[in-house]
Amino acid sequence: MALMITDECINCDVCEPECPNDAISAGEEIYVIDPNLCTECVGHFDEPQCQQVCPVDCIPLDPTRSETRDQLLKKYELISAA
Repeated sequence: MALMITDECINCDVCEPECPNDAISAGEEIYVIDPNLCTECVGHFDEPQCQQVCPVDCIPLDPTRSETRDQLLKKYELISAA
């Protein structure tokens, strides 16, 4: 699954630089995650780095974007090849 940022986001700016795929960017009111670029850090780290640094724990799995680890790895490979 891709991750998402909820409206509990306090715009602290710590998640964006942690994303190895540049999937996180500033939205109109809070940070947002591009689900097409989010691999939950598969291919880079064992755990999603944005979740690890978020001080308010507002980055859950996006229930509308179900993906297996194999699918996330394939997405990582496509992103890395581009």
